[in-house]
Amino acid sequence: MKKIILSAAFLAFAGLTTVKASEVKSPVITLQQDSTTKTQVKVDELPDAVKTTLKSDKYKDFTPSAAYLVTGADKTEWYQVDVSNKEGQAASLKVGKDGVVVE
Repeated sequence: MKKIILSAAFLAFAGLTTVKASEVKSPVITLQQDSTTKTQVKVDELPDAVKTTLKSDKYKDFTPSAAYLVTGADKTEWYQVDVSNKEGQAASLKVGKDGVVVE
């Protein structure tokens, strides 16, 4: 009688475990398309306002190495200017067409 009760309890436990294992939910994957475009621009061809900002006291120790015209999904435009200094520190500046550094 003991073996029958233990066997029934074991089967009941195994049945509950199997039910829990089948409750796997699939993850929801959301994709967002980024419609930002990035066009390389020569550093010499940057607008005068951006050049003035790069020559200001705050950024005078940095030398621009590459520049890009970035157009966001909402049609806003700014320049991404990659700069580095003599110590080897590198940074990327986001500069508006009016020369104001954003972020």
